Amino acid sequence: MDTRTPEVYWILGSLLALVSLASLIGLLLRRRQPANPAIENLNARIRAWLVMILIGGGALLAGRIAVILLFACVSFLALREFVTQTPVRRADHSALFMCFFIALPVQYLLIGADKYGLFSIWIPVYGFLGLAVLAALFTDTTRFLDRTAATQWGLIVCVYCVSHIPALMTLQIPGYGNRAPLLMVFLVLITQASDILQYVWGKLFGRHPLVPAVSPSKTVEGLLGGVLSATLLGALLWRITPFKIWQAGVIALLIAVLGFLGGLVMSAIKRDRGIKDWSHLIEGHGGMLDRIDSLCFSAPVFFHLTRYFFGHT
Repeated sequence: MDTRTPEVYWILGSLLALVSLASLIGLLLRRRQPANPAIENLNARIRAWLVMILIGGGALLAGRIAVILLFACVSFLALREFVTQTPVRRADHSALFMCFFIALPVQYLLIGADKYGLFSIWIPVYGFLGLAVLAALFTDTTRFLDRTAATQWGLIVCVYCVSHIPALMTLQIPGYGNRAPLLMVFLVLITQASDILQYVWGKLFGRHPLVPAVSPSKTVEGLLGGVLSATLLGALLWRITPFKIWQAGVIALLIAVLGFLGGLVMSAIKRDRGIKDWSHLIEGHGGMLDRIDSLCFSAPVFFHLTRYFFGHT
C-alpha cells in the first residue's frame, strides 16, 4: 500500500509550516522575555512537536512497514512507562517478558499480515488469560489481583489500543482506493488538535474546573471549545476521508470526546500513582504515554466504527 498520496504531502507541508511559524513566534517572545518559564516551556513543546512531525511524517513517507514499526516502538515505550509506575515483584518478570517480547511483536506482526480476526482477539483473549496464568504459576499471591490487573491494563492500553492506529491502513473501503493511510492521519490530527485546542481554550476562557480532583487544568470552557473546534476541523478535512462532510464532523466529535475521556482516565491513574507525568522522554510534553493517552481510547473505537459502517466486514 502506498502511503505517499498527494494529501499526505499537503498535510505534512502544512504542519511543518505551522510549527515553523510557531517557532518564529516563540523566538520573538523569548527575546522580549528571556527569563520567562512559560515561554521556555512553550518553545520546548514546539521543538518537540517539530521532532514528532518529522519522525511521524518520515515513517509515513517511508511506507507501511515503517509506520507499523514506528507504532510498535511507541507501544514499547508507553508500556515501559506504564510498568515503571505499577507494583512489580520478582514473580512478575515472566509476565512482563511475555508482554514486551511476545504479545507486543505478535500484535504488530498480525497487523502487518492483515489478520484482523487474530489481531482483534490476540491480546484481549489470549494475552489476558496468559498473563494471569503466568503470574499464578510463580505462586506469589502478594497483591496478586492488583499486580495482574495492572499488567493486563497496561498491555491493553499501550499495545492493543495503540495498535489500532496502524491497523487503519488494513481497511478496505469501497470507492476509497489505496487512501486508507489517510484515515490514520485524520485520527491523529483530530485527536492531537483537540488536545491542543482544549488547552488553548482553557487558558483563554477557562473559569469552571471540570474534574479538579483528577485533572485540575481541565475546564468546561476548554472542553467545549476544544471539542467543537476539533469537530469543525474534522468537517473541513472530509475530503481526505471516505465520509460525507456531516459524517466527518460527527466522527471528529466522537474522536475528540473519546480523546478527552482517555486523557481523563490516564490522569486518574497518574493521580493514583502520585506522579504528574509518566516520564520525561519528550521535552515539554512528559512521557510517550502523556502524548498518546487520548489516542488510546479514540483509536480502537474509530477503527471499528469505520470498519463496520464503511468498510468490507
